[in-house]
Order: sequence, then structure tokens, then C-alpha cells
Amino acid sequence: MNVPDSLFVPMNRSAVDAEAIVRPRLGFWKESWNRLLANKLAFAGAVIIILLALLASFGPMLTDQSYSRQVLTDANMSPSAEHWFGTDDLGRDVFARILYGARISLFIGLMATLIDVVIGIVYGGIAGYVGGRADNLMMRFVDMLYGVPYLLIVILLMVIMGPGLLTIIVALSATGWIGMARVVRGQVLTLKSSEYVLASRSIGSSGWHIIRKHLLPNAMGVIMVQITFSVPSAIFAEAFLSFLGLGIQPPLASWGVMASDALGVILSGHWWRLFYPAFFISMTMLAFNLVGDGLQDIFNPRQRRS
Repeated sequence: MNVPDSLFVPMNRSAVDAEAIVRPRLGFWKESWNRLLANKLAFAGAVIIILLALLASFGPMLTDQSYSRQVLTDANMSPSAEHWFGTDDLGRDVFARILYGARISLFIGLMATLIDVVIGIVYGGIAGYVGGRADNLMMRFVDMLYGVPYLLIVILLMVIMGPGLLTIIVALSATGWIGMARVVRGQVLTLKSSEYVLASRSIGSSGWHIIRKHLLPNAMGVIMVQITFSVPSAIFAEAFLSFLGLGIQPPLASWGVMASDALGVILSGHWWRLFYPAFFISMTMLAFNLVGDGLQDIFNPRQRRS
């Protein structure tokens, strides 16, 4: 069959250019960072967290006041140039106590979350990968712990260990890892039937190698989101326990302790004693939740660009 030459025409260059891939190829983390910058609320939350961390680390250098120094003649002074956030009923500077309380609250939140992450990843990863009867038994144990109120655990630990910073961290970590374990287990159950996992298993890779090299890296997005929600939960739990008198004990200061001390005098017009610790607790929780919502969008595969 003879094809006439008239059917062959030069291709329009603009059509080729229209099909060209002009968007530069980005790595996973680079694209995630760009999406975080594009999410104004999540970026604002990240900035607030960084500022809080800087205040907790270097804030005491901004004032010559001590968080524990008592000057009874300066009791319940309103905010001024000398005492930026006023003073409490013992004449202690509220601004200095806020900065020191940030150290305590952030330390408890980060340490409790770190312990939750380690235990939850190991426990949930093993349960999801092994599956079967072992998975069923392990998750029934999780369900039993989930039914135990953490307030009861705190009271029991305070009787055994005594009140203090370590007791709060242990109490929050005793059941705090359950949520992380469930999230990791669900991700591992979904990912372990993937082709790349089956290929790795077919060449003789060990279960630990598969979990460490294939399953956990692909579940890291969901894990990071869970972390951003675990930190504010631990901070609020510490503030709540300290508010009830079951948390940090004097002379240490935390935002929950300050709010508890101020509750009895709020009707006396000393508003600053409750306002500032409540404000910083609220801002911290808001910032972490904004970042968590942003990370959910960032690591959602349905919203990622192809």
C-alpha cells in the first residue's frame, strides 16, 4: 500500500511543548516542605512552636527576675515595666514563672511523646506484621489498657513513686502509647501486602529488615501527624493534673500549677495570674494542632501532586 507524501506534515512544535513536563522533579521531603510553606496556618503554627521553644530555652535571659524568689511586699502587683506579667500572691514574677513553666510543660510533652512513639512503633509494628493470633492477643491487651483511666494510674503512681516530674512522665506514658500503636498497626497491615514488601520477602529479607526499611518509612507521614497531636495532649494532661494538685509540686512551676494557684483569686481582680498561663497553654495546643492538620494534608496521598 502506497502512502502519499501529503499525509506526512511537520509536527507543530507548540503541540510538543504543550506535552512537555515543565515542573521540576521534587523529592518527597522537598515537596512536603513546599506544601508546608504554602499552608499558612500550619506554617504559623510551626513558627509559634519554634518561638515557644526559644522562649523556654533562652527566655530567662530576658529578665533579671527569678521564678522562685518571694518578695511579699510585691504580692499581686499588676503588669508593669518592672514585672511584665505582674506578680503572684508571694511576690514572684509571673513572666519568669511562665518562661520556666514553658520548660517544664514542653519537656513533659516531648518526653512523654517520645516514649509513646518508641513503644507504639515497636508494639504496633510487631502486631501488624506478625498478624494472626499474636496480633489478636496483643490488641486485646491494648483494649484492656485503653479501658483504664489514666487518672487512676496517676494516683496509684503518686502513692508508689511520690509526686514529681518523673511520676507525671511515667503516668502519661503508661497508656499514652496506645494510640500510636493502633495507628502503626493499621499502617503496617495495609502496607505489608504491597508488592515491594513481597519482593523483599522473596529474596530472604528478615521481618525486622522489612519493618525498618520498607514499612516504617512509608508509614512515617501518619506517625508524624500522630506525634503533633500527642504533644499537645500530653501538655494539656500535665496542666490538668497540676491543676488538680496531682502534678508538678512546688517549688517547681508549670502552667497548670500557675493556673491552679490563680483560680482562687480570679474574683479578686488579679486577672493576669490566670490569663497568662491559660493563654500560653491555649497557644501551644493551637500551634501543635495547626501543624498536625497541615501535616495531614501534606502526607495525604490523594492531595499530593502527581
